[in-house]
Amino acid sequence: MTRSTNNPASRRRRKRILERSKGFRGARRNLIRLATESTNRAMAFAYRGRKEKKRDFRALWITRISVAAKANGVSYSRLMDSLKKNDIVINRKMLAEMAVNNQSAFAELAALAK
Repeated sequence: MTRSTNNPASRRRRKRILERSKGFRGARRNLIRLATESTNRAMAFAYRGRKEKKRDFRALWITRISVAAKANGVSYSRLMDSLKKNDIVINRKMLAEMAVNNQSAFAELAALAK
């Protein structure tokens, strides 16, 4: 009996890995073992990076709100606490946007916090 291989599927699998490793340098782009290791590592970093991006942006928004709040004479924590107590539902992304582009509206919110 002749030896059977699953050639179409294995070729497709290798081709997919080599397509993902496009842009890598040296043997990482051409050799299947190195390309597999590099691609798996890159995919892991990409997955982790998507989570970190959310953290980074939240930290940026908080920093912007904090600076704008201090310019209006109130701390970040007092501002956020007073907004919650006054039932003003606005997320940090929008608050940061207001702090940068619409300072008069942000100043009105900060006045509520005082």
